[in-house]
Amino acid sequence: MEHVPEVPAIVVGVDGSAPSLLALRWAGALAPLLKARIRAVTCWQFQIALGTFIPVIWDPEEEARKVCAAAVDTAFDGTPPAGLEMVAAQGQAAKVLVEESRKAQLVVVGGRGHGGFEGLLLGAVSATVAEHAKCPVLVAHGTDLPAGLIVRPGTASAEDGGQSGSSHAHT
Repeated sequence: MEHVPEVPAIVVGVDGSAPSLLALRWAGALAPLLKARIRAVTCWQFQIALGTFIPVIWDPEEEARKVCAAAVDTAFDGTPPAGLEMVAAQGQAAKVLVEESRKAQLVVVGGRGHGGFEGLLLGAVSATVAEHAKCPVLVAHGTDLPAGLIVRPGTASAEDGGQSGSSHAHT
């Protein structure tokens, strides 16, 4: 059996925040140019609470999957790029994304996500990933892509180097 090399990934940290939606759009615009697939990663971890224990039926992994799916749907107007993979990973976000960077071509994160303070220019997760990742990191700031990177549906894909296909970045 012939070994087919895996298409390199752009890993995107996704928490459902506006900056993470922008990070997904950046990945959508860059994937065709880098001939890469997108790996959208949402992290979850159990929170330890002190006090009275009230049993709650809650599946944090399922919740993370829903957050990721909703973010992907919103970022790409219901038409995600072909080959996009959604991952719900247990662990602290920065640590998981640094580990993901070992096999990635690029990691894209928002400047700050949920839990960030309005005045911070760079969130704790994005700063940690930028410092420790094993590949280049793009920290997405602002509210939208630069005009030169906006890709219309049906105009670019990773398979053909951006000539035609189904990648889309929100305008």
